[in-house]
Amino acid sequence: MTVRERTQMLEEQILSPYATLSKNTLGRDVPEQECDVRTPFQRDRDRIIHCKSFRRLKHKTQVFLSPEGDHYRTRLTHTLEVSQIARTIARGLMLNEDLTEAISLGHDLGHTPFGHAGERVLNELCPGGFRHFEQSVRVVEKLENNGRGLNLTKEVRDGILCHTSGEPAKTPEGRIVRLADRIAYINHDIDDAIRGGVMTESEIPQGITSVLGNRRSVRIDTLVHSVIRTSDGNTIAMAGDVKEAFDRLYHFMFEYVYLNPYAKREEKKVPFLIRTLYEYLKMPGHLPEDMRQIAGEEGIDRAVTDYIAGMTDRYAVELFQEISVPRSWNH
Repeated sequence: MTVRERTQMLEEQILSPYATLSKNTLGRDVPEQECDVRTPFQRDRDRIIHCKSFRRLKHKTQVFLSPEGDHYRTRLTHTLEVSQIARTIARGLMLNEDLTEAISLGHDLGHTPFGHAGERVLNELCPGGFRHFEQSVRVVEKLENNGRGLNLTKEVRDGILCHTSGEPAKTPEGRIVRLADRIAYINHDIDDAIRGGVMTESEIPQGITSVLGNRRSVRIDTLVHSVIRTSDGNTIAMAGDVKEAFDRLYHFMFEYVYLNPYAKREEKKVPFLIRTLYEYLKMPGHLPEDMRQIAGEEGIDRAVTDYIAGMTDRYAVELFQEISVPRSWNH
């Protein structure tokens, strides 16, 4: 018996009847020989961690654009927090933790520079629109690995696609990630907003803190416990009073942080920057060589969108400066 086979036997013996067993995966688009050590979902997790798009998340905005402080979240630290919360819930419900982790780590691979501000601009510019969850799937199916993609299992790709809105994921593990994503960003965005002087903990309405708690760790603990206690392994949900308080906290964050002119004052510069890059890269000869095959197959707009979506904040700024700011004469 291989290590993988032993793991799959333990999954069958230990996990909930609702769990997605790795031996029952719907498979990959391109069939591969099984690994002796890792299950298919473990291999997916490893492929995501080792891909270039995952590494670039460390220089992509979460809420505050290119923050200078060392302790503000980036898209990478957000991803890791989602993974931790989702894995805890999956373990509590005896679901497949490996599948949950793989979906968590891959859910934001297609996110743009400058967070949702960058996403909104690309959505206006790209024919057919732009949604980061669809781009994340495109990254793992098409863009990574020199155009070959990562050849992930269907369950992982479904969870990535469904992590934000629309139809829920087909697996309970994917549905966990959708909820864990929201738990993570609401709570760490409060932490960053307090650090940035945008709000204070005491400004959160008492009707919310009396249910969820008045510290980040307490709130997360309350939410995770509620999901584990309320869910049946198939339906992933919170208790009614906790969900109501969490929804109120979500709307509070929109008013105090996500739409706060002080917190978002730099975002007004993003549309001009992204539009400048978009028009520049559409001009003949400006698109990098490795993106020109996509331009030939799917059109220049698709290739330019893929290239900009993959940029880090700082690379986008550097390219904008290179094409927009005159350099000193150096003979």
